[in-house]
Amino acid sequence: MTTVQASDIGTVYVTPAHLARMEYDARRLRTTPHRPHHSVLAGRHASRLRGRGLNFEEIRAYVPGDDIRHLDWKVSLRVGHAMVRSYTEERDRPALFVVDQRISMFYGTRRAMKSVVAAEVAALGAWMTFQAGDRAGAVVFDDSQIHSLRARRSRSSVQAVLGALARSNQALRADSPARINPAQLDAALRAALHLATHDYLVCIVSDFLGADEETLQLIRELAAHNDVVAALVFDPSARAVPDSGKLVVTEGELQVELDFGRKTIREPLSAMFDQRLQQTVDLVQRCGVPVLAIDTEQPTLLQMARMLGHFAQMRG
Repeated sequence: MTTVQASDIGTVYVTPAHLARMEYDARRLRTTPHRPHHSVLAGRHASRLRGRGLNFEEIRAYVPGDDIRHLDWKVSLRVGHAMVRSYTEERDRPALFVVDQRISMFYGTRRAMKSVVAAEVAALGAWMTFQAGDRAGAVVFDDSQIHSLRARRSRSSVQAVLGALARSNQALRADSPARINPAQLDAALRAALHLATHDYLVCIVSDFLGADEETLQLIRELAAHNDVVAALVFDPSARAVPDSGKLVVTEGELQVELDFGRKTIREPLSAMFDQRLQQTVDLVQRCGVPVLAIDTEQPTLLQMARMLGHFAQMRG
């Protein structure tokens, strides 16, 4: 297990305590069925996410005391007497967080590693789910293992999710013998399909390394009976490689030092990173699910607030 120094917490690694403290941040990120026009879920994804509300149950004969707003006039005229649409309150809206902790996520040139940001996004989401009285579960995966936790409605279940996130996160290290496993993303999505049966909110938090046509099909299968949101975690260097400085990149035991001060290295890398990011965004958007782009430079809480359409409330 990696030894986590105090200076590393929240930047290179997370701990259960760090993620537990995010409970207080989650209280500032309240959910609402109304989304301001600047919300990331506005635009072509205009339909609301399935949330707490009313489930249609049946059409039946009117009885005194029924809400007249539920009268179905078309059916009433057809059968010759008053008919109402009956509803039951929707009480259960579980959430499942599919969280990437592969070696490709152990990268960051700004505030934090991608792996840290992914864990923070999932922790905030799990706490928000718990505070709404719903069940929270997770699929946490690295390059060799997948940890599945069924959605449950309790503080201990959230703490179990946080523990799984922290353990996978702290196992990452630059000299890790682990090799990048692109196929593990699809394997984690298959695990999610077994857990998210119907009417879940499924949040996939990843850099989507290895995403392909099979990934699209798996996400579409998840979205057939659930609400799915893709949180694409990226580092700003994917858009603009620094003009100077050096960076050591690794794939397990293989390490290479890159000198960004050299034009012959900087320009090809910049083009490659930008192209890969755009290809990933384009591919994920083809799934037809909302895509949240989250970087490693800005505080995770601030980005979550902005994308949920509550940036103004956070400043108030």
